[in-house]
Amino acid sequence: MSHSLVTMSYIVATILFILSLSGLSNQETARRGNYYGMLGMAVAIIATALSASVSSYVILLIALLIGGAIGARAALKVEMTQMPELVAIMHSLVGMAAVLVGYANFMDSSISLGGVEKNIHEIEIYIGILIGAVTFSGSVIAFGKLSERISGKPLLLPGRHWFNLCLLIAVIVLGGLFLHQTETGGGSVPLWIMTAIALIFGIHMVMAIGGADMPVVVSMLNSYSGWAAAATGFMLSNDLLIVTGALVGSSGAILSYIMCRAMNRNFISVIAGGFGTGSGGEAAVVEGEVQPISAEDTAQLLLDAKNIIIIPGYGMAVAQAQHTVNEITKLLREKGKKVGFGIHPVAGRMPGHMNVLLAEAKVPYDIVYEMDEINEDWAHVDVSIVIGANDIVNPSALDDPNSPIAGMPVLECWKGETTIVLKRSMASGYAGVGNPLFVLENTRMLFGDANATMQAVLKALKG
Repeated sequence: MSHSLVTMSYIVATILFILSLSGLSNQETARRGNYYGMLGMAVAIIATALSASVSSYVILLIALLIGGAIGARAALKVEMTQMPELVAIMHSLVGMAAVLVGYANFMDSSISLGGVEKNIHEIEIYIGILIGAVTFSGSVIAFGKLSERISGKPLLLPGRHWFNLCLLIAVIVLGGLFLHQTETGGGSVPLWIMTAIALIFGIHMVMAIGGADMPVVVSMLNSYSGWAAAATGFMLSNDLLIVTGALVGSSGAILSYIMCRAMNRNFISVIAGGFGTGSGGEAAVVEGEVQPISAEDTAQLLLDAKNIIIIPGYGMAVAQAQHTVNEITKLLREKGKKVGFGIHPVAGRMPGHMNVLLAEAKVPYDIVYEMDEINEDWAHVDVSIVIGANDIVNPSALDDPNSPIAGMPVLECWKGETTIVLKRSMASGYAGVGNPLFVLENTRMLFGDANATMQAVLKALKG
């Protein structure tokens, strides 16, 4: 394939990627956005495979088969509850690819550049490996936290900010040494040391972030992986990788900003240490007795109600209760009830986690509301059902300045007439924060597996 035809194919792929991002920004068009992205990637792979830069088709075919097999297995085997950690581990692969490409370029003796071009190429290698290593190690730790192989509590080392500052200074100094030594054919030692420092920084950065901030971490790592891909594109002189990486990097950064704004935080405070790092005083102790309720009484409350709001959380994902919840929603709407879903921006373990679950269960898009749309209407809600959520419906975020989640906007469901909370036990949520909602006078606790409990409620509604 000629160079001009490859360039044209890359332009088509870029347009498809932009259309994909545009489609994914809205629930109604998300499926179409996915198709655009798949088509764009297919065009990019075919154009690259047929370009003059590819000489070993056997190796390329083997790589495509291995990657395709892993992707297909992941798509078929990974449960919806495992999507956040799957996303995190995929980000780590992008980071590792950037590191490997960087070292391959550094050791490639066939590249003959001089003067300013040589310096620019070496800077590209250095920055690409730096971003890739941080992305790789940070994503691996995020995977461990999301899959609960590593505790969600933040690891706060004494003087951690000074430690990070020392690492940054070391990276800058090593960068200067690297550029100086490459003039005489060296540079491998500072590059290896910088890579080790970048890996340590990625581990420390994510370990210091608390559980409730993990959705921000996922979007942040998404941004990092995009910049790593862009750096890879610069090293390989591949325009499509540069543009695609910039798209992913910038969109991930914007998403991180939106998530931080939804939590009333700033990006620097998240990186410095997430929710759960403690504040000036002791958080208030939750005192009081919970009031349990049965599935039959829950069904009766729903039948007596006119306006019902369902608030899904990670517990719904774990129990795979979204399909049962959709059945209940359809039944209640057939009986003339107004039913809606209240979605907090950071519900679950990754951005849009609850939206994905509800879309999988085919819940109508027009009854799914964002937090800002619904928080002014709780006075008109007769019954709100909280399914496996804790931190996003925690009143202490608003009235306890010493709470680890103080200042975080939450779904204020306690302002409705009755709140029913589904939980397996009285354990605190992922952020490790107690919830006064559970002991309020108008709250009822429905204990047990969310899917089994909702099945019992559905049976009672039909009966």
